[in-house]
Amino acid sequence: MAAEIAEQPAAWSRLLDGAGRDGASGLDRAAALVREHSPRFVLLAARGTSDHAALYAKYLVEIRLGLPAGLVSPSTLTAYRARPDLRDVLLVAVSQSGGSPDLLACVQTAREQGALTVAVTNAAASPLARAAHAHVDVLAGPERAVAATKTYTAQLLALHLLLARVLGETGDAAAALPGLGAEVLEAAPGPVSELATRFRFVQRLVTTGRGYAYPTAREAALKLMETAYVSAQAFSGADLLHGPLALVDPLVPVLAVASPGAGGDAMVPVLESLAARHADVARIGGDGAAVPLPPVPDEALAPLLEILPLQLLAHDVAVARGGDPDAPRGLAKVTETL
Repeated sequence: MAAEIAEQPAAWSRLLDGAGRDGASGLDRAAALVREHSPRFVLLAARGTSDHAALYAKYLVEIRLGLPAGLVSPSTLTAYRARPDLRDVLLVAVSQSGGSPDLLACVQTAREQGALTVAVTNAAASPLARAAHAHVDVLAGPERAVAATKTYTAQLLALHLLLARVLGETGDAAAALPGLGAEVLEAAPGPVSELATRFRFVQRLVTTGRGYAYPTAREAALKLMETAYVSAQAFSGADLLHGPLALVDPLVPVLAVASPGAGGDAMVPVLESLAARHADVARIGGDGAAVPLPPVPDEALAPLLEILPLQLLAHDVAVARGGDPDAPRGLAKVTETL
C-alpha cells in the first residue's frame, strides 16, 4: 500500500500521456460517442472505492456538463429485475477490476434498455470493458494491496479528462498534477505521522467535506475502516449539521476536508459548529490545515491531492495498531456481489 501510494504521480503522468494517445486510454473515442449521443441524463454505477470516484463524477457532470446525474442502485436491475427506459441516458460504470458481476449486469441491462454505456476500469481485457460501448483505461498498472489507492486517483483523473473532452476542452490544468502530487507526498510524512499518533487509539471518527471534497471524505472513511478498523463515518458538511453533529465531542475526532473554493467556503459554518463543540478537528486543505496542500489550478482537481495524506494516514494508523494494511482481515481485492 505504501509503495502504491507513492506511485500515484507516475500513474497520473502515464494517464496524461496515454490521454494524448487515444489507443492507450480510449478517452477520445468515449468522449466522441457521448457527444454524438447527446444524453439528457447520466447514471453512474460503482461499488466500494469506485463508488466515491463515481460520486466525484456526479459533481462534475452536474457542474460542468449541466446535466442531471444519479448513482445507480445495482440491485434494482439485478435482484429486482427492473427494466427502466434508458433511452437518452449515459451510463458510466466505474470499476478497478472490471470483474464485478453486478456492474456487468448493469452495463448489459443498460445497453438492452437503450443507454449509451462507458466503462472506466484498470483492466482493458475485463468483462466490463468488453461489455460497454466504450472503455476508458485508467492505466494505473497492477495494484496488489487490497486497499485501493492509485487506482482511485487514476479513476478521478480519467473521469475528469473524459468530461473535459466531452466539452471539447483539453484538460491542460491537469498537467500540473504529477508535480503537485509529488510535492504533497514529499511533505506529508511528518504531519501525517503526528496525526497517526494522535488518532492511534481512537475507536470512532468522523470525516466530512462539501462539494468536490465530499467524495474525498467518504473515501478517507473507507480507508480507515478497511485498513485500521476505525469506525469512521462520512457525512457531507450539510448533513453533519442535520443531526449527526450530536455524536461529535472531544473524544470523536473529525477529519474535515476543506480546500479553497466553493466547497471550502461552504464548510465555514460546519467548522464553526465543530469549534463550538470543542471537537478535535484536523483540517485537510486550506488555511490552518493539519496537512498543508499546494494550490491547484482548478478546484475540481483538488480531490486528487486531498486524498494522498488521508491514504497515508490510514496506512500509518493501521501499522501503529499492529495491523497489515496490505491485507486487511477478511477482505479480498475483488468483491463479487449480485
